[in-house]
Amino acid sequence: MSQTVRESEKVLRIIERLENEVAVLRRTQDEPIAIVGLSCRFPGAEGPDAYWSLLHRGEPSITEVPPERWNIQALYDADPDAPGKMSTRYGGFLEQVDRFDAPFFGISPREAALMDPQQRLLLELSWEALENAGLSPDALYGSPSGVFVGVCTSDYCRMALQNVENVTAYLGTGNATSVAAGRLAYTFGFNGPCVSLETACSSALVAVHYAGESLRKGECRVALAASVNLILAPEITAAFSKARMMAPDGRCKTFDELADGYVRSEGVAVLVLKTLSAAKADGDRILAVIRGSALNQDGASSGLTVPNGPMQAALVRRALARAGVKPAEVDYVEAHGTGTALGDPIEVGALAEVFGPGRPQDRPLLLGSAKTIVGHTEIAAGMAGLCKVILSLQHETVPGYPTLGALSSRIPWKDLPVAVPREPVAWPRGKRARIAGVSSFGFSGTNAHLVIEEPPRPPPA
Repeated sequence: MSQTVRESEKVLRIIERLENEVAVLRRTQDEPIAIVGLSCRFPGAEGPDAYWSLLHRGEPSITEVPPERWNIQALYDADPDAPGKMSTRYGGFLEQVDRFDAPFFGISPREAALMDPQQRLLLELSWEALENAGLSPDALYGSPSGVFVGVCTSDYCRMALQNVENVTAYLGTGNATSVAAGRLAYTFGFNGPCVSLETACSSALVAVHYAGESLRKGECRVALAASVNLILAPEITAAFSKARMMAPDGRCKTFDELADGYVRSEGVAVLVLKTLSAAKADGDRILAVIRGSALNQDGASSGLTVPNGPMQAALVRRALARAGVKPAEVDYVEAHGTGTALGDPIEVGALAEVFGPGRPQDRPLLLGSAKTIVGHTEIAAGMAGLCKVILSLQHETVPGYPTLGALSSRIPWKDLPVAVPREPVAWPRGKRARIAGVSSFGFSGTNAHLVIEEPPRPPPA
């Protein structure tokens, strides 16, 4: 038997196995997960209302690097190969990340000084999310509630270690990524599963996925799913400049002919989750419903950090199958959409493969990316997209992309049943439920996709 025939049979067996898995998933649809609380901060937006206003206006919130972060005049060079320099002057930054009400959380000033501001923000935003959900932290104390946090960077620790006199007992607990989740459980007295996760830019949605799995298994009845990303030191930006990943003009030009990289940004968000049945039984206000989710890995693609289109398509199909949703029922997909000449065409092609067959020409799949407004929040990127979808359902509008130039010629738009709205598009409630997808892909190769549905309609009075 020839090598070609053996390879063909191997591919057919893989396809048959995937089809069988999808068939099984359709017979065992996951219980939906209710999102009952939300808090967030993104560049130019101190909370969900401000974030929606920013998205609806379509005005990017990117600025030059603030002087309190680092001296951009000394570190900038247009040549990405310049030693010790970065090829961009821009980023998306949160304000006053050095401020923290330590006594409110029972933390001493000495301990707070050596706590990574990412831990501080997670504490503040978790409190706000529980308030938004109408849940009392005191009532949850001692409960088997879960915590799932996407966290990666350790800029603050590197800064502290520049002076050996800063090394105290608090340095370890204040900067360990494991403690980012553990401190939340300690502070709120949660005794359920507690995990810090890192899969690069897909970390946020991976955290949400595992929070949902834990809720379905009964390991917890309430779960916090969170992610945070702060840019406090220049080294990573310089490294990404050397890799030609940074857009010189500081804009994520997703789907644009001029797409040439991304801009690093900060962000933090926390969701409060329950199973849909528990949320209904408790009388919670439901913001949106996670109908299903899935994870996979690019595996042996053409490069360690190169996206894998077939695996992206397989991921979305698996998430739809777990959700019990047909591709034609999805109105909108919040794409990963970093704005790179390589990644965007691969992603759009994969989405068209899944959502294209049988889709009416007069109802194309709408695409967008929050990165065009707030930049690429990296570890928190999935949360930026997920919060955008939740707010879009709430306001019955898909935000536009007014800064979009000419559509990328690398994507065959005329042959694909997709559209990128330049202006806001009405997305009202109708006879059928509104459904969206959210994608997030890590440069580690780990991919995540969520299927999001509008909240259940209340019964007639």
